[in-house]
Amino acid sequence: MNSMRFGFLELNSWRRNCYNSHRERFMTTSKRVQDRSKKKRVHQLEEATEKWKITSKIVFLMELLKQEQEMVIPVRSLSHYRKQINLPKPHRISDFLRKTPKLFELYKDHKGVLWCGLTQKAEVLMEEHKRVIEENEDKAAEYVTRFLMMSVDKRLPLEKIAHFRRDFGLPMDFRTHWVHQYPQHFRVVKPSLDDVEFLELVSWNPDWAITELEKKNMKMLEVEGVTRTETEAESSHTPGLLSLPFNLKFPANFKRVHSYYGAKIKLFQERSYLSPYADAKGLKAGSLEFDKRAVAVMHELLSFTVEKRLVTDHLTHFRSELVMPQKLMRLLLKHCGIFYVSERGKRFSVFLTEAYDGSELIEKSPLFLWREKLLSLVGYRGRKKKFEVDSESDAEGGDGLRLLQSDSDVEDLDVELEQKGTLEYKDPLLENDSEMDVAEIS
Repeated sequence: MNSMRFGFLELNSWRRNCYNSHRERFMTTSKRVQDRSKKKRVHQLEEATEKWKITSKIVFLMELLKQEQEMVIPVRSLSHYRKQINLPKPHRISDFLRKTPKLFELYKDHKGVLWCGLTQKAEVLMEEHKRVIEENEDKAAEYVTRFLMMSVDKRLPLEKIAHFRRDFGLPMDFRTHWVHQYPQHFRVVKPSLDDVEFLELVSWNPDWAITELEKKNMKMLEVEGVTRTETEAESSHTPGLLSLPFNLKFPANFKRVHSYYGAKIKLFQERSYLSPYADAKGLKAGSLEFDKRAVAVMHELLSFTVEKRLVTDHLTHFRSELVMPQKLMRLLLKHCGIFYVSERGKRFSVFLTEAYDGSELIEKSPLFLWREKLLSLVGYRGRKKKFEVDSESDAEGGDGLRLLQSDSDVEDLDVELEQKGTLEYKDPLLENDSEMDVAEIS
C-alpha cells in the first residue's frame, strides 16, 4: 500500500513539473508534407496505401449491394455514392465495376437500364466476411471499450466512432444493434433530445488498461526468463507513468536522421510519459510530456486497427476527447521512426511502422486475411492509366471522360501509382472528403 501511495505522489509531482518543462523539440526540416524530400518516403507503404484504398472501395460497394433487397442496383444510382467510394467523375463507375468481374455482374434489363449485382463468388465472400466479424466481435468490443477508457470523459460521440467501423472490424449494424450487445462494457446515452448520441463506458476493466507496448514488453521479459514480482504485476494494472521506449523503424534511405537527431531521439525514448489510460487533464498542451503521451495514444489506437493504419482526418475528430495536440499532423511527421504518413491525395494515412515489413503487415488478423483474399479477386497490379475526354455520354449519366485502355475486358484492376513531389494531383480515392486540408500543417 505504501508503494502505491508513493507512486501517486510521484505522479502528482511529475504532473506539476510538466508546466515548467523546456520546449526543445525534434521536428522535421519542413512543416509541410508536400515539402518532404522523396528520400524520406517509403515507397512500399505508399503502395500498401493504394491497394487497401481499392479494397475499401470494393467493400463499400459490396456492403451497399448486400443491403438491397435483391442485391442488385441500377448503375446510374451508384453515381449518388461517388463521394462515399471516392470515385470522381474522370472515372466511369461502369468501367470500375467491369474491372472486377469476379465480384460484380453487369446486365441490362428490357428497358436498357444497366444494373449491377454480386456474383455468386462475391456472395460467398460476403457471408465469410460476416462470419469472420462475428467470430471476432468480442475482440472488437474490447478495442472499443479501451478506446472509451482512453477518453477524458469516458464517452465518445457515436457518430465519431462510426468513422472507425471498418478499421476496428465492426459489423454493418454497429450503431443500431451491435452497440447494445455489450451492456457490461458500454451503453448508448443521449443527454438531451437535441443532443447527439454518445457511447459511454459502463465499467473500467483494469486488465484492459495495459497498453499494447507494455504487453509486448512483458512477453519479451517472459521469453528472457525475467519474472515480475507481485507488486509489479499489481502496479501494471494501475495506469500511470511509463518509461518504455517505442520501436523505431526509419526508412532505409533516411539514415542521416541519426547523425542530426540521434541525441534528441535518445532523450525522447528515455523520457517518462503518462499512460494513454491515465488521467491527462493535468498536462499542459505543447509540453514535451504532453506530446509524448499523444504519441502513446496514437500508437495504442493504431495497434487496435485491422491494417495498423488510419486516415489522419478521422483522428483529428478526437483531439479534445483524447487530449491530443491541434497540430496532430506535425507530431506524426516529427516522429517518423514510429509513424509513417502516406501523402496519397488530400486525406493522408498514418501507418504504425513497426507493424510492417516492407509493404506486408507482420501480424495478420482473420479480417485482414479476408481482405487479402478479396484483393486477390480484384486483381490489383498498380499499373498506370491515362484519360481522355469523351464527347459521348455514357450509360450511367454522361461523365464526359473515359479510361483509355486496350484491355478493358481483362480481370485486372489497374490503379495509377506515381511518385510526385507535391500533392497537386487529385487522388481519385480521396476527392472531396477531407476535414484536414493540407493548409492545416503549413
